[in-house]
Amino acid sequence: MLSYVAYSIASGSLTLSRSVLDRAADRRRDEDWLEKAWAAPDTQVVVAVGDKLQATADRSALNLVAPAEAPEGIRIFLGIDRESGAGQTADGRAVFAVLVAGEADESYAGLRELGVVLSDREAGIAVHVVGLANWHAVNTHCANCGEHTVVVEAGSVRDCPNCGIHHFPRTDPAIIVMVTDDQDRALLGRNGAWPEGRYSTLAGFVEPGESLEAAVRREVLEESGVIVGPEVLYAGSQPWPLPSSLMLGFYAKAIGTEIEVDGDEISDARWFSREDLRALVEAGTMAIPGNISISRRLIEGWYGEELTGSW
Repeated sequence: MLSYVAYSIASGSLTLSRSVLDRAADRRRDEDWLEKAWAAPDTQVVVAVGDKLQATADRSALNLVAPAEAPEGIRIFLGIDRESGAGQTADGRAVFAVLVAGEADESYAGLRELGVVLSDREAGIAVHVVGLANWHAVNTHCANCGEHTVVVEAGSVRDCPNCGIHHFPRTDPAIIVMVTDDQDRALLGRNGAWPEGRYSTLAGFVEPGESLEAAVRREVLEESGVIVGPEVLYAGSQPWPLPSSLMLGFYAKAIGTEIEVDGDEISDARWFSREDLRALVEAGTMAIPGNISISRRLIEGWYGEELTGSW
């Protein structure tokens, strides 16, 4: 077996993996409690249009409003802020979202813009809202019989009134992996649709009946022609609700260094030493993913420190 250096993602560095609220799933069917929580003066509401959230004017935080100030829309119970010491019961302060139809104006912003500036509490709120908003948008009708579905359980489920099927939010697992060779070089690839100079770690969706480790080996082989050895080490995960993924990060060791890209999704892939990567990034001839991405954290985990420059 090849020797393997275990890299790691810095604790707390995954921008969209931060969460503070207790989701309090047991309250989703308690209509009396939900109505009291909605009526409480200290309850907070985030408003969403599509996958964009209402933000403060300086784009530094979510614009959390009182229920009386929230517009009409799909009301979603997000959870309880038990740290607040406030709330309509001893539970703590309740937090809701309202999903509004229409076009977002300039007061709204997306996760790519807000993710890196939000607090842990608000980052957790944001990914929860965007994930549910995207799910509600594409599940208005039953996949079994075509009937219009109705929102139940405080926005966490949609039911079909015709055939009785319960529709739950879906999360699609996807692997993303930093592969290194026996010289400790990193394998990075460029999607054919990206501008020249943009590179990232390899990634892909997990297929039915497939383990995460098998997905790592298959995706790397399909996209780059590189064979991954027996050691595939889990590094961390991050929700990516654009629209419904959970990115599962790994480090893996390659057997051999020959590259043969698929020419479809990946147009170029290369081995980079730390010196090569830093020189290219600092020269501005190569761009790596931004700070919101788990790919960036995998790269920096291998590199050993933070890097400058991004997409």
